[in-house]
Amino acid sequence: TDERKVRAALRHHKVQVVLHAAAYKHVPLVQRNALAGLHNNVEGTHTLATQSILAGVERFVLISSDKAVRPVNVMGASKRLCELVLQAIATRLNQSQQPVFSIVRFGNVLGSSGSVLPLFQDQVRRGGPVTVTHPDVSRYFMTAQEAVHLVLQAGTLARGGETFVLEMGEPVNIETLARQV
Repeated sequence: TDERKVRAALRHHKVQVVLHAAAYKHVPLVQRNALAGLHNNVEGTHTLATQSILAGVERFVLISSDKAVRPVNVMGASKRLCELVLQAIATRLNQSQQPVFSIVRFGNVLGSSGSVLPLFQDQVRRGGPVTVTHPDVSRYFMTAQEAVHLVLQAGTLARGGETFVLEMGEPVNIETLARQV
């Protein structure tokens, strides 16, 4: 969110491609710290996008979330706002300007920081209990390799302002996953 530091880093390293994954994504923490989550996620995206234009970055991919589709919590809403900010900036650029902005949306990456699977595994290691927020919740999961492939594909195929979504198969019921762990 610090304009000067972002500008300096982009220029010093002559960045050509930005894969913007920096965000607070832990749903309960963002719920309890809504203003900090909104500031970090939305203002951070705006800062990075505008500084990327000024630094001559060629491509910019925002890593979003399936939770941005119809947000039911602050984290999902913050990611949706990030998408809207990026789309608004992209529509203001003429086609000769850079960067080419795109958005990629996907579900939970298995084993990633903040993902429910390591949380469940840690709870089991400590002897339980394994906590489930609501038994009817379901989530889409993908491997880290699938996530990387989608991000690189989105960055390559983008022409400006698109949102790419991976076909993630069937959602997994969280209670069922917790029992399996």
